[in-house]
Amino acid sequence: MGSTFLGNGLNQDKLDDFSIAGAQKFANLTRVTLAKLIALKPIDDIDRIAQTVMQERLESSLALHESQESFVLWNVVTSPPSDIRSIFELMPKASDQDFDNIAKRLAAVGASYKSWTGAIMEIAKSGKTTAQRQVRGVMAQLEGYANGGFSAMCKNFDPAGKYPAIHANAKLAEKAAAETVAFLKNEYLPIATPSDAVGSDRYAVWARYFTGAKLDLRATYEWGIADLKAINKRMWEIAELIKPGAKTLREVADHLDHDPKYVIKGADNVIKYLQDFTDAAIERMDGEYFEIDDRIKVCEARLAPEGSASAAYYNSPSEDLSRPGTTWIPMLGKDQVSTWHLVSTWYHEAVPGHHLQIATVAIEKDRLSRFQINGTWISGYSEGWALYAERFMNELGAFDEPGIEMGYLSAQALRAARIVVDIGIHLGFTDFEGNVWNAESARKLLNEQALLDEDHSRSETDRYLGWPGQAISYKVGERVWMKAREDAKVRLGAAFSLKKFHTYALKIGPMGLDPFATEIESWNGN
Repeated sequence: MGSTFLGNGLNQDKLDDFSIAGAQKFANLTRVTLAKLIALKPIDDIDRIAQTVMQERLESSLALHESQESFVLWNVVTSPPSDIRSIFELMPKASDQDFDNIAKRLAAVGASYKSWTGAIMEIAKSGKTTAQRQVRGVMAQLEGYANGGFSAMCKNFDPAGKYPAIHANAKLAEKAAAETVAFLKNEYLPIATPSDAVGSDRYAVWARYFTGAKLDLRATYEWGIADLKAINKRMWEIAELIKPGAKTLREVADHLDHDPKYVIKGADNVIKYLQDFTDAAIERMDGEYFEIDDRIKVCEARLAPEGSASAAYYNSPSEDLSRPGTTWIPMLGKDQVSTWHLVSTWYHEAVPGHHLQIATVAIEKDRLSRFQINGTWISGYSEGWALYAERFMNELGAFDEPGIEMGYLSAQALRAARIVVDIGIHLGFTDFEGNVWNAESARKLLNEQALLDEDHSRSETDRYLGWPGQAISYKVGERVWMKAREDAKVRLGAAFSLKKFHTYALKIGPMGLDPFATEIESWNGN
């Protein structure tokens, strides 16, 4: 499956082995690689950074394996079942061989599912299981796959029915999905963990993994509360311009959702809007604020497959750039979207957000190692950049229209609220009414102060509960990016160039937030 992400043409007829033996094989390879890495002597700063970044990521990966966290932490956003379903979307579909690979990979779904279920049951013997809420969420996704999901996927790939093997094997994959649902319901759910919260020790491990920073979690929580309060204050100022006299921010959001000037009907029209938007952003950003290489000036917009989480997301280009970077929008069974909150989202996902950051790294082959390019996703750095990208567009006046600014502010409020509820729930802090944070109080906060609708607020809450420490990485990362830029301005004075800052900070490659801050402190402005 990793080969498919890289786009290297290898192993396209296979799926991953999620068994304990498979994980052990990978861990052994990691240990051997780590020993060889540590023995190397860097010859320059480029080597030094590459070695430091790789060592930290390999050690973090081993820590998750040895603590068994990598087996226990699966959820509605990322799990072997959803990863298996998603990988088919990235496969080539141009030749007879491509479709033969799809057919063989579909036939392998059952064995791959079984390798995973065998592993989680073995780990359960030591008393470590996933939260019941996440089990139910993954069951719901699998039910979608079982009830015609794979067949619909193959019909989309091959509407004329030229390749009967993929359609026949889609039925096998659906049968395997149904069997996995039955396993989770009858065998795993009864022994799954009732509590959503993971506690301070487990949370600290994941927060460090996702941010690459050592955080004071209580101070970060308090900062999140203050930031959310400041954002909400501005939201109320804008609310008076949009719907004077509104009693709640939710009322304003409902008004915007039904405002005809923001509504786009039909999936094809939604994709056209997002593609045109992305193309225009690339043209606007190139030259004055960024150096955008011609090889990465294509970023596609596509519909997310059924069963995806509620949030938009991005996939990186293949290693050889033959598959461009891609943004995905989930329609969630609806036939229309409202663009007032999509504008800031697409700056986040495409350009100058994820696509510009990740695709810039993809072409830095002379400076960065293959590991830095393809194996170093650090959420604090990458999501922090994408949130910085939204803030930067606000600085340029991209959100001056009140409805669009409300969309941007709601996105900012969401990321601040994530800090509050993610840390609050998992560490057992009290909410604004004096009770311990829980799923319902988190959903209420997201609905009323971050303006998520009911479906999104429930989906987001499930996400935080199943992915501790990831949700805080956005705002924590943005804070580091903003401080790095402002400190560089003060330090360099007239020699500071915004374009040069962006170029250096992106080309240096992904790393943890603490080492990133250190590297920018020594940047000489060139």
